[in-house]
Amino acid sequence: MSRTLSEKLQTLPEGRRKRVEARAAELIDQELTLRELRKALDMTQTALAKELKIGQDTVSRLERRTDMLLSTLDQYVQALGGRLELNVEFPGHKKVRLKSLHELKDNNEQVA
Repeated sequence: MSRTLSEKLQTLPEGRRKRVEARAAELIDQELTLRELRKALDMTQTALAKELKIGQDTVSRLERRTDMLLSTLDQYVQALGGRLELNVEFPGHKKVRLKSLHELKDNNEQVA
């Protein structure tokens, strides 16, 4: 008879279960490069380039950049089927989600 993951975890000693849960949370929260994100979504540079209407070589250069415009990053993420969110954190305060550029444009607000 098969068991669910939750059932299996409940049979582990508490210390082991906590280590497994901590490692799982760490993996979920891992930081990915753009290349790793694209690969995790099983998309090739060629397919992404077609979606972005640019050359594959341009996708390669984007993935190696250490600095880019937020609008470029937003387009890249949208082409992967996602949505870019930008959060700001200050000590002693809750996270604040900034509106993205396309949300500002959709609301007819000016973008500086």
